[in-house]
Amino acid sequence: MMKKRFGWALSVLFAAGTLLSACGQAGNNAGGNNKEDTFSVAMVTDVGGVDDKSFNQSAWEGIQKFGKDNGLEKGRGGYDYLQSTSDTDYPTNLNKLVRSDFDLIFGIGYLMGDAVKEVAKQNPKKHFAIVDTVVDEPNVASITFKEHEGSFLVGVVAGLMTKTNKIGFVGGMEIPLIEKFESGFRAGVKAVNPKATVQVQYAGAFNQADKGKAIASSMYASGVDIIYHAAGATGNGVFSEAKDLKKKDPNREIWVIGVDKDQAPEGEVKVGGKTYNVTLTSMVKRVDVAVYDTAKRAKDGDFPGGKTIEYGLPENGVGIAPTQDNIPENVLKTVDEWKQKIIKGEVKVPTNRKEYEQFAATIK
Repeated sequence: MMKKRFGWALSVLFAAGTLLSACGQAGNNAGGNNKEDTFSVAMVTDVGGVDDKSFNQSAWEGIQKFGKDNGLEKGRGGYDYLQSTSDTDYPTNLNKLVRSDFDLIFGIGYLMGDAVKEVAKQNPKKHFAIVDTVVDEPNVASITFKEHEGSFLVGVVAGLMTKTNKIGFVGGMEIPLIEKFESGFRAGVKAVNPKATVQVQYAGAFNQADKGKAIASSMYASGVDIIYHAAGATGNGVFSEAKDLKKKDPNREIWVIGVDKDQAPEGEVKVGGKTYNVTLTSMVKRVDVAVYDTAKRAKDGDFPGGKTIEYGLPENGVGIAPTQDNIPENVLKTVDEWKQKIIKGEVKVPTNRKEYEQFAATIK
């Protein structure tokens, strides 16, 4: 009889303990705030800033979408960003996000490569991602794009639509990454209009709109009618100059080709109650899609650490912007023909000046 009572008492105690444990777990999970139920993600901008209307902004839009799609809130434990005002901020900001215990931390931009490598080596158990360059560390996913392919397509647009046969390219810093934009663009122009010339000038910075405006002013004054910029926030100055000139002479055909995201909104200008747009098109680089995809893979347990993911035309990672109001149908048709040639491997787009010279030599 005593054995039966003792066994019954143990059963009751075990059941009570199980119930209390379950209640405690339910309490901890209330509101979905358990660390196991959430996946936090954050990014560090380069000096262009999160509202550069270009590269950093596109990355932040991708992170915001990921956060909202997964029920996260802005801030620690959800999704967030830190803005850099100089390159000395890169390691500091990355370490701040490490200390805030974000699950995935993005470094946005080629210039952050060294800082991401340093902080990743110091924190081997944390996950990082870098956009626009390759960091060879097992806990870093490297995201790159075939910017030269998208730049070739907007070069086709410029080559077919220039009236003066004088075209401009404004780069941020003269680095291999921006040379890809320049070389692809020049090749696209050359492919459809061998008579056109492309003036190339670098501002030496991605965050100095005044320099972009000054360079654009000189180019437009020399007869250039289309400028393609790959200069981040410096490119805002190119738009500013084009709009100022449009205000002075609404009949003047003067254009800017934007970069990284659809920059049609940046080209709007009102003159005498009428709205014009100086944005001819933009070379879109889907940084937002790449950031979102990488965050999703990490959340799903498939973080591509130590790997390089490259986005080109076949992946719709680069291309021309969906806003195409200023481009005639026949030009869009030609652009698509060249796009298919590139995808099929019939045309190899140059990635640097040496390859461009080789490409140019094949054009009659």
